[in-house]
Amino acid sequence: MFPVLLELGPLTVSSYGVLAALGFLLALIWVVYDAKKDGLNSDTIADLAFYLALGGVIGSRIFFLIISWDYYRNNILDILKFWEGGLVFYGGLITAVFIFIIYTLVKSLPLWKAADIFAPGIALAQGVGRLGCLAAGCCYGKPSNLPWAITFTHPNSLASPLGEALHPTQLYAALSLFVLFLFLVLLKRRRVFAGQIFLSYTLLHALIRFVIEFFRGDFRGAGPFGILTSTQTVALLIVIISPIMMIYLYRHRQSG
Repeated sequence: MFPVLLELGPLTVSSYGVLAALGFLLALIWVVYDAKKDGLNSDTIADLAFYLALGGVIGSRIFFLIISWDYYRNNILDILKFWEGGLVFYGGLITAVFIFIIYTLVKSLPLWKAADIFAPGIALAQGVGRLGCLAAGCCYGKPSNLPWAITFTHPNSLASPLGEALHPTQLYAALSLFVLFLFLVLLKRRRVFAGQIFLSYTLLHALIRFVIEFFRGDFRGAGPFGILTSTQTVALLIVIISPIMMIYLYRHRQSG
């Protein structure tokens, strides 16, 4: 694909970085718009979005470094090159959740109502970000002879091996996330209890990730007994926990 969008002398603009920034911008626009509709202070929500994005990037990078430490311990300077890819979403999600809880408590925001506002935006940002993964070649798939398989040939691509048709796992994820975004937007119109949208996001996203992981070709970290990847293990836990939380919130629901 096109890992480098633009080169101006010593300055290199990566496609991944631009698309990741675009994803954040679109999500921010959506979140602020939805916050106004729900009667929440849009400036407070925008500030929270910034902290979540920053914390999410740091957390997802740390998780990736942990599962890929065999490489990075011998390439210390590469640790800072997050714009080249190398982010694990669930590491970012866990970090963002802690930041979210602390911020909502400090600002006295309704936690689950605010979470519902952010959920569609997260899916939208991820979808655009996965297009960045496609451009960079990270998060690549296993070899495939399917008619929609893609071949990476750019020497700076992170995909491996170059010149061989691979599952377009980045596109699988991007398309799934765009559909998830639309589904959550429609579901919010029929929301029965606060937290329903966010927990629907965590459940459906986890299912998407669990399935797509089977087609991934990059190392994802070994899970228990070497059967599942570390990402699949976290996804499976979320698939179990999300419905339990839904049932709890439904039984103690306050509409909105």
